Amino acid sequence: MRKILLLFLLLNLTINAYTQQPTKKAIIVLTYDDALQSQLKVALPQLESAHLNGTFFLAGYNVTPASIPAWREVAKKGNELANHTLYHPCIITTGKGNPANNSANYTVYTILREISETNNLLYAVDGKTSRTFAYPCTELAVGGVNYVDSLRTSGLIKYARIGGNADAVITDFKTLDPLLVPSWAAVGVTTGDELIAFVKKVQQRGGMGVFMFHGVGGDYLTTPALAHKQLLTYLRQHANEIEVLTFQQAMDKVSQAKHH
Repeated sequence: MRKILLLFLLLNLTINAYTQQPTKKAIIVLTYDDALQSQLKVALPQLESAHLNGTFFLAGYNVTPASIPAWREVAKKGNELANHTLYHPCIITTGKGNPANNSANYTVYTILREISETNNLLYAVDGKTSRTFAYPCTELAVGGVNYVDSLRTSGLIKYARIGGNADAVITDFKTLDPLLVPSWAAVGVTTGDELIAFVKKVQQRGGMGVFMFHGVGGDYLTTPALAHKQLLTYLRQHANEIEVLTFQQAMDKVSQAKHH
């Protein structure tokens, strides 16, 4: 009887541990915003060389007829193409941006319509129907109205990424909102050691960490090409401890763990 009770307790502990953590490895997600040329020219060749995949949140206005074949190849190689709206609306306070793209003038209807149209564009590129999303400028509201729950009920998006800081390590998978997944915007980071330090923090806590990159070796909010390459080298060297997944893959794993 004691053996049966002990076996039951061990099984229960194993099940509880699994629902808290979807994998024994730390999970790292590499995401890249805005469909920038430096991502095609620098980040992607580096990813390919390291045999790793990332998630590219494409802003529709940057996806030109000339770049569509390249993005189609990106998807064919196992990377995820994700939704970052057509026009990347943000609150404009300086007067430098296009007033038509000022998120203060948007409504919930117009942002959802734009997300829907971007889904259509992405479907034309990669033929996929399930889509993840990154909030432009990490803003959760348009016209002063939070649209997260409207996005949730729309069914347009499966998971969504928000902003965060260098402490944005996800360890509580049970309560993680799939439409409010934090990330670290590695803006101003110039060395591979700084990027790797975030990964080590994720490893120590046994959780998931999501990087938010923009330009890599060019464009804006730029991560130096060498720093990015050093990060990928570290991830590759520690593949036995770290699982590098696309955003959708990682969140699918988290969601499956929740329901076991």
